[in-house]
Amino acid sequence: MGLNLDDKKAVVAEVSAQVANAQTIAVAEYRGIEVGDLTVLRAKARESGVYLRVLKNTLVRRAIAETQFAGLSDQLVGPLIYGISEDPVAAAKVLNDFAKGNDKLVLKAGSYAGKTLDKAAVQALASIPSREELLAKLLGVMQAPVTGFACTLAALAKKREEEAAA
Repeated sequence: MGLNLDDKKAVVAEVSAQVANAQTIAVAEYRGIEVGDLTVLRAKARESGVYLRVLKNTLVRRAIAETQFAGLSDQLVGPLIYGISEDPVAAAKVLNDFAKGNDKLVLKAGSYAGKTLDKAAVQALASIPSREELLAKLLGVMQAPVTGFACTLAALAKKREEEAAA
């Protein structure tokens, strides 16, 4: 049974709200995936803050019209699952990681910063570390000199204590 007009308007409004805050949309064909696998994919998406949903392509076209993602409209053909995220790499990463382990999920296209991406570009976007990973690496780099300095001070203090005791 199809959606009535009010339901369609509600879906378009919901997707439009997600798109308004999004930086990235990733699209994959999900033909033949079992329900249990989709449940796992949805759980991973929730953990990553990705809005993941199977939607009617016509409704998505309406929701992304006149947005930075409008160029993606030509790619919206077939049974698709949409990943929408505020994090620039999260949607691409969730779908790409899942596609590596499940050959029935096929990355198709995406959009980032107003540019339409093909499958290879979505995979390249997915390979970029997330914001949290980059911040953790930056913190590690920033802490290394401080830790080294603290160790040096501790060694000097210990050496002075040994010299004073001798």
